[in-house]
Amino acid sequence: MVRANADFAFLPLGGTGEIGMNLNLYRCGDSWLAVDCGIGFGGSEHPEVDIMVADPGFIAERRDRLVGLVITHAHEDHVGGVPYLWRSLRCPVYATPFTAAVLRRKLTEAQLLPEVPLRVVQPGASFELPPFSLQFIRMAHSIPEAQSLVIRTPAGAVLHTGDWKLDPDPLIGPRSDEAALARLGEQGVLAMICDSTNAMVEGHSGSEAEVRRSLSVLLRGLRGRVAVTCFASNVARMESVALAARDAGRRVATVGRSLRNINAAARECGYLKDIAPFASEDDVADIPDNHLLILVTGSQGEPRSALARIAQDQHPRIELGEGDTVVFSSRVIPGNERPIATVQDNLVRRGVQLMTDADHAIHVSGHPARDELRRMYRLVKPPVVVPVHGEWRHLSAQAELAQEAGIATVLVEDGDILNLAPGAIEVVGAAPVGRLVPDGNRLVPLSGGVMGARRRMLFNGVAVASVAVDGAGRLCGRPHVSVPGLFDAGDPETGRIADELAEALADLSVGVRRDDTALAEAGRIALRRVLGRRLQKRPLVDVHVLRV
Repeated sequence: MVRANADFAFLPLGGTGEIGMNLNLYRCGDSWLAVDCGIGFGGSEHPEVDIMVADPGFIAERRDRLVGLVITHAHEDHVGGVPYLWRSLRCPVYATPFTAAVLRRKLTEAQLLPEVPLRVVQPGASFELPPFSLQFIRMAHSIPEAQSLVIRTPAGAVLHTGDWKLDPDPLIGPRSDEAALARLGEQGVLAMICDSTNAMVEGHSGSEAEVRRSLSVLLRGLRGRVAVTCFASNVARMESVALAARDAGRRVATVGRSLRNINAAARECGYLKDIAPFASEDDVADIPDNHLLILVTGSQGEPRSALARIAQDQHPRIELGEGDTVVFSSRVIPGNERPIATVQDNLVRRGVQLMTDADHAIHVSGHPARDELRRMYRLVKPPVVVPVHGEWRHLSAQAELAQEAGIATVLVEDGDILNLAPGAIEVVGAAPVGRLVPDGNRLVPLSGGVMGARRRMLFNGVAVASVAVDGAGRLCGRPHVSVPGLFDAGDPETGRIADELAEALADLSVGVRRDDTALAEAGRIALRRVLGRRLQKRPLVDVHVLRV
């Protein structure tokens, strides 16, 4: 029953209108609940950035009223931000056993484990974080123990789906708990906050069992070294590769830190119990090529991944070449097309045969296609669907699909404050949002001066001049100019730039030349003009004055 004077609101700080960086907030009265805390990747849009996190500033200012952070599953875009943002939140973290096992390793690497109150909640269990009454519902996904979250308050309940699919045979873990979803539908919800990743894909996402059968047939016919790359977190896929390798008489070696961590977490939680321990990359040289299968990270073309280094023949232990095969058991995440193509080109150049999901049934998505979304609508019977977890085209596609089913929809994006109760479900305000970039042991605003300078250096280069002057401001020799990213070392053009800078400095007034600050600023302006004339670029420029 809805209490008339209760209020309930939803606020996404990240992950709505974009892929990754999921950070969601729910408010009931004066209390706040956070759901998920993930990372995003720079990609081609932000080549100066490896990873990003949502700016938690809004909730950090209210953390004394933050009752907890609930993690729906262990994918990086839902849990990877915890080591970077927890000190801003300083609240208990709730997760299932497998997600907690993955998170402990991340917190250990960040030297945070002793500080973070990590609470383990069993899949499908209920727990209380007053005024929120919470219930996990088991969902199939491409990682163990994915959970939808029912959030009940005095004002009513919502279903936050997290990432999910309706896989009839997910191989590891149970199928999505449709009975629990149907019971929730009978009880009634105010709205469903729903995954939109595959809302543009007609039909069904497919089953992991189909991939297992296909891999088993595919690997039996291969010779030479075989490498399989997939999302490291897909434990069912890891098991399928191991079983297919066993059928083909091959021993599996894992290459890549994230694979090793997920493997350890899975075995700690009782998964992969029928799979023999994997060999390490140090063992690869001792296994004959026709009896070796390498399970390797780098399916998205990450430049520093193991597969990218192997493709460039830069890995210290692993080589692939003529007669070998690499199987891409993964999909292309939008924005990663170019780096994946680069890795694949480098592999083909080395004589490696490629197999992808374009030609073989070796990947299915972990997100619901349109038929699964329709089934979810029928089970939960939400009066309102709020699409999240996707770019604007994905959100709009789900909104259209829900409207076809006679369900009202509200489109929101990061920063929108959505009133859930009482009254109409509608956007009633906005909160500040942004993106932060982990940089060593600090977080730097993506839109700030530091990252802006890096973008300029990346595209326009950098120029640094050192100028020695006497007490009267007369030059003591030729300025030294360094222009990395613009000219090669020793290029005579650098000398000509130094000469033009010297001429410009010599023309300055005596007053300017006697003031170090004014001289340095005049030098920067002059050097920027010189480079602009010669290169039609605006590099990051600095001038150091040495008074002798």
